[in-house]
Amino acid sequence: MELFAVRNPGSMTTVQDLGRPAFLDRGVPFSGALDPFACRIANLLVGNPEEAAVLEITVTGPALAALAPADIALTGADMGMTVNGRPVSRWRTHKVEPGDLIRISRALQGCRAYLAVTGGIDVPPVMGSRATFVRAKIGGVAGRGLIKGDTLHRGAGDLLRRPRTLPSRWIPSYPQEIVLRAIPGPQDEFFREGIGDFFRASFQVTQQIDRMGCRLRGPAVRRDAGSPESIVTEPTMPGNVQVPADGQPIILLVEQTSGGYAKIATVITVDLPGVAQAVPGNTVRFERVTLKTAHDLYRERQRRLQQIRKHLDEKCAADGGGV
Repeated sequence: MELFAVRNPGSMTTVQDLGRPAFLDRGVPFSGALDPFACRIANLLVGNPEEAAVLEITVTGPALAALAPADIALTGADMGMTVNGRPVSRWRTHKVEPGDLIRISRALQGCRAYLAVTGGIDVPPVMGSRATFVRAKIGGVAGRGLIKGDTLHRGAGDLLRRPRTLPSRWIPSYPQEIVLRAIPGPQDEFFREGIGDFFRASFQVTQQIDRMGCRLRGPAVRRDAGSPESIVTEPTMPGNVQVPADGQPIILLVEQTSGGYAKIATVITVDLPGVAQAVPGNTVRFERVTLKTAHDLYRERQRRLQQIRKHLDEKCAADGGGV
């Protein structure tokens, strides 16, 4: 079903879902939403499966003309949204009808927002995912960001009986000073003398930030005497913190699968949305945690998601099925 006509694509708007992890062994990166928490919540609000495709909106949002009825929800970065010029709230659903004009403005806090729609954005799956990997030109809409004149389709799905709202206690904030909890390694043995300084230092997010990674600027991270500036290229994971020859750290994200720089630490999974929402000029500090703490925090995040699912399911049941 035709859903939106793109009047203005915004600075970078792509179709994303929860990614394609099954192909990492063949050099295909995760891709998918950089902030999977915001992506999941957007889908839950409109009644979709959490893995449904959404629009990931970076810095400045699009203008979209509705071509069919749908429920929509915007989560993530603080981007203002209007429907026919009327401001509407984030983290809740809104019904749109054919002819409505949706405008999403520039982010005031955070970097990336997620727009979910009834039935999910319908594009052909590639390797089991609808996520856009722009550098390889696969997934999404012709493997690229949206452009003016594109027409987006939605999958099958039932409209909600009543709007749904995420309670404020579960809505994340995106501060300018970001603390990222991280586990030392996998090559922390190259930095025995400098790792303490790394965890005490403050870094600044540079202009070099995209879906591949986030380059930081700050005190140069010192290697131990005799440690190599590079290593044999090996697989990488989102959250790895590479240290190139200049000592300025790079946090790897979802569109890189290998690298030849030593990795001093790895940002834990639950804190990666903080990197996704960082903008140039933000301050980043790393906090050392253990693997057990990382596992505990991950389980805590899963419990929070389950609480949100339960809350929305109960609202749905109270509304007579929610459709």
